[in-house]
Amino acid sequence: MTDIVVLISGRGSNLEALLHAAREERWATALGASFVAVISNRPEAAGLAIAARHGVPSAVVDHRLYASRVAFDEALAAEIDAHRPAFVVLAGFMRVLGPAFVHHYAGRLINIHPSLLPAFPGLRTHEQALAAGVRIHGATVHFVTEQVDSGAIIAQAAVPIGPDDDAATVAARVLAQEHRLLPQALRLVIDGRVRFDSDVVIVRGATPGDLALMPT
Repeated sequence: MTDIVVLISGRGSNLEALLHAAREERWATALGASFVAVISNRPEAAGLAIAARHGVPSAVVDHRLYASRVAFDEALAAEIDAHRPAFVVLAGFMRVLGPAFVHHYAGRLINIHPSLLPAFPGLRTHEQALAAGVRIHGATVHFVTEQVDSGAIIAQAAVPIGPDDDAATVAARVLAQEHRLLPQALRLVIDGRVRFDSDVVIVRGATPGDLALMPT
């Protein structure tokens, strides 16, 4: 069984997309995968209710209760390791994780970021894209490494930016693609068609269409 822990901080829309896709498309069962826990660093995160609706156990490790980033990382790792997951997915988890934490889960820690990395790492990605005047934007699923938003890329989804777009319209368009991209990318990893090795992604059996989604 491939057990998966999902980390969230807020509304949990990507979490819901994962759980919905796993149930409706039956890929989790087919691949022997199971979502064993959802962990939030915020007790008020709406995504905790989504976990409950899907019958997934949840926990809170509130970062505000810890005196240092290292102490929080250690507490979070202890909660994750209690479930012994094969993979940990950051689905809107809004905390920078330290080197020791990232090293502990090397090759098993997966994040979704709302830009076509390496363009526009960090926060306010849609505003960055608009300010740069790009016409193609999107989302990236990647393995997490010590440098923020710079790990090896698993898959990406592209969206157009029009002359009348603002940050809100771009965000909505990107989010719709995130909901398609994250389940697809996680399937590829669980199925062994994409894996992390020595800071690069090794692809076996995945097609270009698996790795690069265009708007539907």
